[in-house]
Amino acid sequence: MDDTPFTPLDGRCTCGDVRYRMHAAPLIVHCCHCRWCQRETGASFALNALVETECVELLAGRPEAVDTPSESGQGQKILRCPRCRVAVWSHYSAAADLLAFVRVGTLDEPDRLPPDVHIFTASKQPWVTLADAGVPAFAQYYQRSQVWPAASLARREALLQRPAGRA
Repeated sequence: MDDTPFTPLDGRCTCGDVRYRMHAAPLIVHCCHCRWCQRETGASFALNALVETECVELLAGRPEAVDTPSESGQGQKILRCPRCRVAVWSHYSAAADLLAFVRVGTLDEPDRLPPDVHIFTASKQPWVTLADAGVPAFAQYYQRSQVWPAASLARREALLQRPAGRA
């Protein structure tokens, strides 16, 4: 992400029953190539914009939280439209409900959020080519302090310092 002021982004599920607005720039945008994301999405990778949950405003509908296993064993809650079942965002156990992993493909303008980093590329599909030399790629995960912008690290730290229940 650059220093340009952020213009909110709207998103929705396929049927339009669930609509939301993202009010802040993501902390980072992950392009995850792990086998779990491939299985969950039915695609070759998942593109998630990590943002404070409080910055995601629900405009219509009520997504259903579906507890889903994860490779870490801690699980995640995937929020899906109860009608068309499309996943609009998720919460991983490690960050509880403080961080939303917004599915970039559900945004009305998904091209505004290209990946900042490719992760778990050891299990990427062999025909996927990572051509953008400016986007780091890691065989597994990475050390956050070496990849995230300083402003994103500060936002995350401030979020995690809040007393429970104040997210």
